[in-house]
Amino acid sequence: MAGRFELRRTSNDQFRFNLVAANGEIILTSETYVHRQGAENGIESVRNNARHDQRFERKVAVDGSPYFVLKAGNGEIIGNSEMYSSHSAMEHGIASVQHNAPAAPLHDLTV
Repeated sequence: MAGRFELRRTSNDQFRFNLVAANGEIILTSETYVHRQGAENGIESVRNNARHDQRFERKVAVDGSPYFVLKAGNGEIIGNSEMYSSHSAMEHGIASVQHNAPAAPLHDLTV
């Protein structure tokens, strides 16, 4: 089983998507979008930008936990990772996004 995008409606009737790896773990979460089309555009942006390692910004949270953000070519954040226990685990998460995102199908969970 390959990774997939899951599109969901939020409690305030907006939209958000997750990129989910084959093992069921969420590896990237989007911002909230007012319109469905914005979320779908965000998914396409993840598919296109995940191929470029320089679009992943490696960060460290206040508590020292590593995480990453994926940015579009214009510098806008497309998605955020979870907090990881180590830098190597974060790099594994980036590799998973790079592997899964380009061909991941969309599962519409808004209905």
